[in-house]
Amino acid sequence: MRRQWSYLNNLTFHLNNMAKLSMIEREKKRERLNKKYLSKIKMIKDKLRDSKTSDEEATELRLRLQKIPLNALSVRKRNRCALTGRPRGVYRKFTLGRTKLREMAMAGLIPGLTKASW
Repeated sequence: MRRQWSYLNNLTFHLNNMAKLSMIEREKKRERLNKKYLSKIKMIKDKLRDSKTSDEEATELRLRLQKIPLNALSVRKRNRCALTGRPRGVYRKFTLGRTKLREMAMAGLIPGLTKASW
């Protein structure tokens, strides 16, 4: 049995394909770390791109960049379904997994989305 958070922050239980809450919380932690270190990373990278920095300064800047936690990097972020937390098969435009997108589209809950027929 898996737990699921609804938009109203009520904890509900489902037997469907829910992601583990620990994985969802890990993604939230990565998002917080990314926001925390974003300006620092940007400042260091801008100084590294500057042609006026000496080799010694560049080495020092690279060491400072390496000390930043890996989970603070934006490449560590993972797109997840907003309803189930599923990490794969997520449509960016809707932030929904393919199964939930299909269910909602068939129920007519997504305006303008129709089933293809030819």
